Amino acid sequence: MKSQSVSYKPSEKADKRPAALSQFNVMVRKEIADHIRSWRFAVLITLVLLTFIAAMYGSSSNIKSAISNSNDPDHNFLYLKLLTTTDGSMPPFHIFLSFLAPLLGIGLGFDAINAEQNNGTLTRLMAQPIYRDNLLLAKFTSAIMVIACLFCALTLLMVGAGLCWTGVRIEPQEVLRIFTFVAISICYVGLWLSLSILVSIRFRQSATAALVAIGIWLFFTIFYPIVINLVVKLILPDPSFLSKAETAYYNELILNFTRLAPNQLYTDAATTLLMPSVRSLGPLNMEQMAAAIPSPLPFRESLMIVWPQLTGLIAGKSACFALAYYLFMRREIRS
Repeated sequence: MKSQSVSYKPSEKADKRPAALSQFNVMVRKEIADHIRSWRFAVLITLVLLTFIAAMYGSSSNIKSAISNSNDPDHNFLYLKLLTTTDGSMPPFHIFLSFLAPLLGIGLGFDAINAEQNNGTLTRLMAQPIYRDNLLLAKFTSAIMVIACLFCALTLLMVGAGLCWTGVRIEPQEVLRIFTFVAISICYVGLWLSLSILVSIRFRQSATAALVAIGIWLFFTIFYPIVINLVVKLILPDPSFLSKAETAYYNELILNFTRLAPNQLYTDAATTLLMPSVRSLGPLNMEQMAAAIPSPLPFRESLMIVWPQLTGLIAGKSACFALAYYLFMRREIRS
């Protein structure tokens, strides 16, 4: 009898795995359909499209002067210039995206759990023979898939418009840089999506969860640099009494504190990938500037520069989702 019971347990677990995967796929498809059919998604995608069109118009009107500037080491990268060049009337696309991408993540996740509970569907859903963690994973995965499709479509639209307008062949390095930029943008939105799902679990009312998520976004976008500047003026000594080495040390320290903000991490990573001539994200001394050659870096070297920023975004997203997972798995659904 013991041999029969031991041989039965692995097969039972093996039978549960396809069932759990099938449940997860069904829930992901249902969540994707709900996102696409909602008015909220239509408003968010309209904002992103308008931002993309405005940024493309500003870059296309100034692209000829940017390409003809031989003093610019990046003047040969036409398709990268479409994302970074502007006529001065509006910011470039990656700056626009660092401001609007958090709204996309917050808008898709601030009522992911509390809306289900307020409508009474969460209790009925958990009464079914499904795994609780599949619900949370489906909420996150479906939103990420929708965001990834949106950003990939915008990227392909930009490349296609550039090909039709200029007829210039896109370089392989530009393809790698652009799609790595898209991947980092998806990771950046995923961080705010994880945070919004976390507040949707913590707060029962959707309005409260939305206000908390937007408040955190506004703090890191607007108030956090102000707080850093005030602390620097109060704590650090007068720069006129510091040596060059001490000034460089304090500047690096201030920059490291600034990089605790997700938008700063994203801006640093996007700027380095879309501008191959960027060689460092910190202050440079005169010896480094004298030895530097004004030429674009290979893709691998640029990726090594932004690797700390990328890992920081991934760590923040993982921490928010892990905390949301912990709170949801320990939550009493019937209350």
